[in-house]
Amino acid sequence: MSDAWLDAIKWNSDGLVPVIAQEAATGKVLTLAWANREALAATQKEDRAVYWSRSRKKLWRKGEESGHVQRLKEIRLDCDNDAVLLLVEQVGGIACHTGRERCFYQRLENGRWVNVEPVLKQPDEIYKK
Repeated sequence: MSDAWLDAIKWNSDGLVPVIAQEAATGKVLTLAWANREALAATQKEDRAVYWSRSRKKLWRKGEESGHVQRLKEIRLDCDNDAVLLLVEQVGGIACHTGRERCFYQRLENGRWVNVEPVLKQPDEIYKK
């Protein structure tokens, strides 16, 4: 398969596009990450979510350390061609480095952010460095 599909994406000035990962089975939004052209090409080729780590300045294969891989089901592009949606199967049911199901676990209540979803596994049990 050609990588010409990547030409339709409107990359930002850093060569990145925001990527939303959504659990295909439930519709829950798991996380927002960033991808460059290489990361999205790898995502399509490997059938798993591959992102660009802005902090580490390198490709980040989701689950490479934790084992919580995101298996690709579908890739979608929004109407402005500047945001990507990955429909995935979240292996292990944990997407967040905090050990939660998803990264959006804080809800605004009375002007404060409140943690409303439980830690399923402690991070020090996930990341054994």
